[in-house]
Amino acid sequence: MNIILTTLLLLISPITTSNELIVTHNNEEIANVNREQFLEPFVDDPIINWTKYQAFTQELGQIVYTEPKNAYINQQGKIISGELGYQLHEEKFTELFYAYLLNHNNDKMIEVPLLSIHPNVDSELLANIRTERIGHYLTHFNAGNKERAHNITLAAEAIDSHVVFPNQTFSFNEVVGKRTKEKGYLPAPEIVKGELTEGIGGGICQVSSTLFNAVDRAGVQIVERYSHSKSVPYVPKGRDATVSWYGPDFTFENTLNQPLLIRAKVSGGQMVINVFSSENVDYTPREVPNAAKQLSDES
Repeated sequence: MNIILTTLLLLISPITTSNELIVTHNNEEIANVNREQFLEPFVDDPIINWTKYQAFTQELGQIVYTEPKNAYINQQGKIISGELGYQLHEEKFTELFYAYLLNHNNDKMIEVPLLSIHPNVDSELLANIRTERIGHYLTHFNAGNKERAHNITLAAEAIDSHVVFPNQTFSFNEVVGKRTKEKGYLPAPEIVKGELTEGIGGGICQVSSTLFNAVDRAGVQIVERYSHSKSVPYVPKGRDATVSWYGPDFTFENTLNQPLLIRAKVSGGQMVINVFSSENVDYTPREVPNAAKQLSDES
């Protein structure tokens, strides 16, 4: 339909091919194009090459896209407001671009029109779902193992203040992301096929295991969880959740009637996760055994 309409417009509209068009974003040039780049001969009059135009707008969209930022709660308990994101307003840009192609105006410059993207989590939502604690779990680790403690802290920061909406599935690997040197993760002890070895991001399974027990207490549905090939000292036997970027994940579905807020904190050899929701949440807590207050051997 777009190709037919474009063809008709061009057939009834005179076209000049002398002017170049400058496309700007925040008053800075991001593209410089000419009519001939998008026009192809058709009988006696040219038509728009729709494939080239779509490729052009896709490239523009990637340049101007700004991801929205969710509101979050900082370590001092203060709610930090979210920020709007932006994307190319394709309909408005097409109108402006066609006007240029059809020479309906003498403008030689277009400022990219944008659509606002609102963050999924705003300050009002956070204020509403931080009131009722429905899950909690505390584990201990050897703070003297600096590399492992560092990795635990990074992973905890990645899930802290994360909101899981009703019927949404939380993926530990998706939220935390790939554990790499570039992201700051360090080599530390980890269990692979029953053997203790060094690996980038060693220690993050303590975060996923602590999270598993906290959300299990909140009564959500555990979707995917795997235990290590040998026991770990920071949770009771069978209460761990091993994760690996190219292997197992820990996932759960929020089957409750309200969003969940995950708060994660690391301090002085302790990893603590609290799960909050609104005062209107309907949930049935589960009995979950506590972790040992002292560790034996660090894994």
